[in-house]
Amino acid sequence: MAEITIQPESMPVETPKRSSSGFMRVVRYTALRIITLFLTTVVGVYLTVLIANMGGYVDQIQRAMIREDVNQILRNNVSFRTLSQDEKNARANEMIRLREERVGLDQPFALRSVRFLTNALTLNLGWAQNMASDSGSRQVRNIMLERLPPTLLLFASSNILLFFFSVLIALSLARRYGTFWDRVIVGLAPTGSAPGWFYGIFLIVIFAAVLRILPYGGMVSAPPPENPFDYFLSLLKHLTLPVMAITISTIFLNAYHWRTFFLIYSSEDYVEMAKAKGLSSRMLERRYILRPTLPTIISTFALTLITLWTGAPILEGVFNWPGLGQTLLKAIGQYETPVIVGSTVIFAYMLALTVFLLDFIYALVDPRVKVGGGKKHA
Repeated sequence: MAEITIQPESMPVETPKRSSSGFMRVVRYTALRIITLFLTTVVGVYLTVLIANMGGYVDQIQRAMIREDVNQILRNNVSFRTLSQDEKNARANEMIRLREERVGLDQPFALRSVRFLTNALTLNLGWAQNMASDSGSRQVRNIMLERLPPTLLLFASSNILLFFFSVLIALSLARRYGTFWDRVIVGLAPTGSAPGWFYGIFLIVIFAAVLRILPYGGMVSAPPPENPFDYFLSLLKHLTLPVMAITISTIFLNAYHWRTFFLIYSSEDYVEMAKAKGLSSRMLERRYILRPTLPTIISTFALTLITLWTGAPILEGVFNWPGLGQTLLKAIGQYETPVIVGSTVIFAYMLALTVFLLDFIYALVDPRVKVGGGKKHA
């Protein structure tokens, strides 16, 4: 009898479907995100250029200012007085023409706006005519670099301290819901509706005019101390009142906001289950309250930091603080379009960079978020 051998059937080999790898998905998402944010920034800056020019009204003001400056220069020139009237007019018109060419007023606004947009995006903003303490002009880049450190010093120190203190106070209030201090903070929350400069006026009256223990304003004493330690003490003394004004105007409202936010998360079912397991309150806050709220906390902190670049014009004016905010206010009053646009461009770049980085930070702190919107397969 013939032997029958059964050959084992070959197991079918499954070839996995080729899907775009996670790396390529991140690369595509990153490229698309960069292009989108750049186009948004370009549109925003161009709209700022159009608005800053006020439909051509600023051009008329600049022409009038150029004509007035030229006439003033020529009137003070002794040799100019000996010329005939025709020669005076010819020289004045030539100087006006050269100055208008230098600022681009001899070209159509559509062409100038595109050129100004290109220069603004590259921070090649040219010169500001009336932003120097003496006669003459200064480069916009130098003006902004000079005023940026005081603004960052004031608002970075204020807002960073304010943010962390607000979160700590809110966590404490969330643990003591309904207590006396919780009701006090809730009652003081409406004080955040008043701006910082409003409280700054009262602080100046109390601590500078009446008690005479703190200066009225400025950044350091005049003349500035030569000793670095004395300079630091003077800077710290001048920094006290504006930091107090910013803190008083915001801390109660921020603490109330974060306290309500933490209370909402502390009432979730998984928090109640963790309490039943006997976890300590600090462990609950760190694992089950703070961690789920990290994306919101990081977003608020990041968006707070980028506002430091613009400063606060009225607050800096009240305390005579030499920052970008006061410079921007002065530029608006003197129709210095390059300074206005330059401040807007810096803010736009910082906002776009922050939004771009936040997408990746969310993916790091929250495992539910995937860069590029990819889905997990079973």
